[in-house]
Amino acid sequence: MATRLYSSISVETTLASSINNSTTSMTVATGTATTLLGGVTIVANSQFTVAIDPDTQNEEIVFITAGPSGDTFTIDRAEAGSSAVSHSTGASVKHVLTSNDLSAFAAGISPVATLGFSGSTSGTTTLQATAVAGTNTLSLPPTTTDTLVGVAATQTLTGKTLTSPKINLTLNAQTGTTYTLVAADSGKLVTSSNASAVVITIPPSVFAAGEQINVQSIGAGLTSFAQGAGVTITSTGATATAPILRAQYSACTIICTASNTFTVIGDIS
Repeated sequence: MATRLYSSISVETTLASSINNSTTSMTVATGTATTLLGGVTIVANSQFTVAIDPDTQNEEIVFITAGPSGDTFTIDRAEAGSSAVSHSTGASVKHVLTSNDLSAFAAGISPVATLGFSGSTSGTTTLQATAVAGTNTLSLPPTTTDTLVGVAATQTLTGKTLTSPKINLTLNAQTGTTYTLVAADSGKLVTSSNASAVVITIPPSVFAAGEQINVQSIGAGLTSFAQGAGVTITSTGATATAPILRAQYSACTIICTASNTFTVIGDIS
């Protein structure tokens, strides 16, 4: 369906030359095309409603769909229940609101399965309701400017209260004797499982202050931590900068407290 365009400052004009009942263009009085549109720009798949010979027995509703080229418009004839008829030079041309426009508006605000929005610069976004029972209400944020939270989006939530949240911890199972943490380990549980001792290195310039990584030693070989180049580790371990998990199944949390600075807390020795 074409986008309907409207203007509150459109200025009535006249035909510069006559048209018959099959003509698909009309030319208005010299220099009046712009004022007839009243600030509206006709773009692809849009329409601007005008009446030719309004309030007479020859009244015909047409949609302007392209133009102007000079003072000439491309038009769709016999709209909104009117008939295509001939119009003489000097016939009035006036922007009008028709029952057809009002019906389209009513249909647009009735419950619909989907609702589309044009992007501010490009693309479109479609809102679609899932199959639901009864009538449901979606309340938008109360502030004037806000961003909705998406279930699949990576977003930072501030000032939110979670009631009975369920948080699923993602696991990263490591079976080697060495491993260097990566950015994707933030918020995960890294498990180390090996019969021999395991060394996990904390690298520089990967994690930001506030990020946490959980580690559990589930193999017979105990897990210790090493500083990457430029990294500082603090802990209550016997060697503060190289703590070691105390026993099999011991766990700890590595917390980035500042750039390249970490503290290790948990069941360490």
